Amino acid sequence: MIMAGGAGTRLWPMSRRDEPKQLLKFIQDKKSGGQVSLLSLAARRLEGLVSVERRLICTSENYRSVIRRDLPDFSDDRILGEPVGRDTVNAVAFGAAVLAKKDPNAIFAVLTADHIIEPDEIFKARMDLAFRLVEQDPRRFVTFAIKPTYPATGFGYVQRGAPIRDIDDATSKDGQPLAYRVERFVEKPDLARAQAYVQSGEFGWNSGMFVWKAQAVLDCLKKYKPESHAGVMEIASAWGTRDQKAVIDRVYPTLPKISVDYGMMEPVAAAIKQGDRTFSIATVEMDVRWLDVGSWPSYAQTVEADASGNRVAGSGKGMVVNGRNNLVVAGAGGKLVALLGCDDMVVVDTPEATLVMPRSKAEDLKLLHSQVEDRLK
Repeated sequence: MIMAGGAGTRLWPMSRRDEPKQLLKFIQDKKSGGQVSLLSLAARRLEGLVSVERRLICTSENYRSVIRRDLPDFSDDRILGEPVGRDTVNAVAFGAAVLAKKDPNAIFAVLTADHIIEPDEIFKARMDLAFRLVEQDPRRFVTFAIKPTYPATGFGYVQRGAPIRDIDDATSKDGQPLAYRVERFVEKPDLARAQAYVQSGEFGWNSGMFVWKAQAVLDCLKKYKPESHAGVMEIASAWGTRDQKAVIDRVYPTLPKISVDYGMMEPVAAAIKQGDRTFSIATVEMDVRWLDVGSWPSYAQTVEADASGNRVAGSGKGMVVNGRNNLVVAGAGGKLVALLGCDDMVVVDTPEATLVMPRSKAEDLKLLHSQVEDRLK
């Protein structure tokens, strides 16, 4: 199940309420040479891993028609439409409830729609290992850890515990373990702690991807988030009936808004430390190039730089003269976007709005977004 319900506020003005970042065709496709969406790349990543009829997308109901147009392999019954966003724990619960109704033994992966992950071969091999870890222990929740390349404060971290060795292909080519028990999760630490985590070599970035048994997810929710459990079970009862949409529209907005990390993973990890073995948590080393395309500086890493570090993208025309380390995203319409004597700037031009900001202010963009979106209606 691909989670594709985010708003992408830090990619304004290109990412908007009606067309969020995961649906934007603004990523250069290495295969075709054209522009594709992050969601399209996420769906393509499943080829050879999960058959078409076993793929789901959980997204805003408002995006259904766009997804059906751009990804016709996803039929209506495999798009879980949220009437409102209620954070990731309820998206996961929604998928788990629907899948467990179809197959009580279902094991499923929860994947993200806003990351670039390369190469596909390693991604698929690590996913396969995660599925086998859950098949070995159906009460095990598997996360994926990304080797950190800098002390990021915007990501969650997972600390590795003892390695898991009693399963095939659980070591890398150089003999290093690939699967570990989880010691703890830390959500978005300050810079000093992030630096210490990276230096220790014991922590990875929490990728936001999981593999687990659907029924185990529901059992966990019943224990730690009973309101979410009760709501999605009511939705599951109506799934496939003529009352399906009415029940979703009535129940889903009432679910308590909370993330998977806070709603499931942290309480399970705390219970394990107290000796509760109802569930266990493992992490698989996802030794890939992993890019969270959540801001304009991170998007810039998908664009080839010139000798001065400038990057120009978009379907329009852009240029930089006597400047360094700038990002220019020129929208359609034939207008030239030119920077002269500028360093470390981000300029994004669209027909509706133009953004100009220092790269260092990229994390503050969501503050601007909250004030200007209504003005563009």
